[in-house]
Amino acid sequence: MSLDYSTLDALRIHHPAWRLLRSDHAPLVASFLNRVFVVPNVRAMAAADLAEALEDELYALRLQLGETAFPKSASEYLNDWAAQDKGWLRKYYKPGTDEAQFDLTPATEKAISWLAQLSVRQFVGTESRLLTLFDLLKQMNEGSEADPEKRIAELVRKREEIDSEIARVVSGDLPLLDDTAIRDRFQQFMQGARELLADFREVEHNFRQLDRRVRERIALWEGGKGELLEEIMGERDAISDSDQGRSFRAFWDFLLSSRRQEELGALLERVLELPAVSVLQPDARTRRVHYDWLEAGEHTQRTVAALSQQLRRFLDDQAWLENRRIMDILRSIESRALALRESRPAGTVMEMAEAQADIELAMERPLFTPAIKPVIANLAVESGNEDIDPSALFDQVVVDKARILRHIRNALQDRTQITLRELVAAQPLQQGLTELVSYLQIGSDSFSTVVDEAADEPIFWQSLTADGDEVMRTAHLPRVIFMR
Repeated sequence: MSLDYSTLDALRIHHPAWRLLRSDHAPLVASFLNRVFVVPNVRAMAAADLAEALEDELYALRLQLGETAFPKSASEYLNDWAAQDKGWLRKYYKPGTDEAQFDLTPATEKAISWLAQLSVRQFVGTESRLLTLFDLLKQMNEGSEADPEKRIAELVRKREEIDSEIARVVSGDLPLLDDTAIRDRFQQFMQGARELLADFREVEHNFRQLDRRVRERIALWEGGKGELLEEIMGERDAISDSDQGRSFRAFWDFLLSSRRQEELGALLERVLELPAVSVLQPDARTRRVHYDWLEAGEHTQRTVAALSQQLRRFLDDQAWLENRRIMDILRSIESRALALRESRPAGTVMEMAEAQADIELAMERPLFTPAIKPVIANLAVESGNEDIDPSALFDQVVVDKARILRHIRNALQDRTQITLRELVAAQPLQQGLTELVSYLQIGSDSFSTVVDEAADEPIFWQSLTADGDEVMRTAHLPRVIFMR
């Protein structure tokens, strides 16, 4: 964005974050919303609870500044902050309820984040930022290299560096980070974690804007239903396939992995126990920051689900309107017929073919033809000489469901959740598609299962053809997660 005079003047007038910083009540708005929404990572709060918290805040401020400070009530302030000319809060109603809900807007969170950076920091780390930037440049350079020889040379160089580092550790030369480097990297991690939560609110806002445009288009649409659906789905696919959509989908898939969650939790526990980090007295919520990411991502997923629900509701409404139109046409025909019953129109109204009977003479009918009786030869039945094993007639494919059940329970003893693909990888399918269906049946009957429609996980197994050759079979399923 170009920071010329006209652009900055338009932002000063229209952008909610700039309006918040210019407001006379900016200290109250920023401090209260930061304490209620940003610090505890609250994504929505009922109007009554938020008004009660603001009333307590106003009471404490009036004791310090006098009774004339902030004369309005808490509800009036909240509605004023959520007005269109302010845009600091988002006021909405959940489906099926009449109680208002409030949430921060991305602009307000940006303003609060900028105010937090104005304070003097006791420690400003630069090494971790430089290393992060350097690693990003290396990833972009290596990820865009199309020459196989250069890629192999780079991998060989990394392997040599790892081998030399292993040799140093074996010889007793164990390099460790000092306290300054640890605090530098921890501050960089905390800043990235906070920015990630703020980015989630902005991503949710973008999807909500898409949902709003879809609702407006449905309300004003006068063309065909198929054309509208094609345009809406095309726009939704464009959002999902954009850089922002692909990045969010990759991030969500990363968080859904139980292995990644356990790894993140173990790393956080170990880092927070380091003496250099304990001196900084980090927030207690740092231990569950990955759960805050999950909660924020779930809000974004709910927004996308609301868009799909709106499309389904549109289809139902259109079908009801079309049926009602048909009934109105039928009633109009009946009413016109009743109106014309007493005053018949002159002239020919309708022509019909003359009624007549089809005559078929008796001699034109075909004569009876007796059926041909089969002649059975009187032959003696003799026993054959072939030695055939009749056990093949009784071979049936039987899946041992008890074995599958034991396999799933053993896999969930040390894990909270596992995917169907991981189960099949640990114990390959022996009876093909029949055994795969048994996994799905047992999962729905004996375990709590979650189906992630957004991710596709192919399942592979070996089977034999009629000629006895081995062939690889593949079944494409959405990701199925078994939970303990």
